[in-house]
Amino acid sequence: MAGFEVWDIVKVPFPYTNRPVLQHRPGLVVAVHAEPGSPVLLWVLMITSALHRRWGGDVVIGDLMKTGLPVASIVRTAKVATIEAADSVVIGRLPAPARDAVAATVAGRLAGVLVGDTTGQALIAAMQASPSRDVEILPGRDVK
Repeated sequence: MAGFEVWDIVKVPFPYTNRPVLQHRPGLVVAVHAEPGSPVLLWVLMITSALHRRWGGDVVIGDLMKTGLPVASIVRTAKVATIEAADSVVIGRLPAPARDAVAATVAGRLAGVLVGDTTGQALIAAMQASPSRDVEILPGRDVK
């Protein structure tokens, strides 16, 4: 199994709920848990086509050159999953400009959870403070 790093874009299997097949989808590694005696686990954010309906906190991936993604895409920072690394394959890396935006947005989401911010003000502040001006972070409300 290859090593995994934060900012890797990976291909991971997602099961259908209505049939016994898996569909491989891209995801962004934002944390790696590799402790002796346990499986290597990855925290992965959803990556989806830029054509889908936008949610607040989505980060547009501007440069696809080294991502391994076939079409214009976004990182959906509201959707995170924990997966076993053994089921994943690295296909690329997130470009540096988008990393700052993803980090700021995720930090804002987590800060909001930790301080009980149900208004989204921590997320908005994090998005506005993002040092990258080359990346689009989409404001607005998350779709429930």
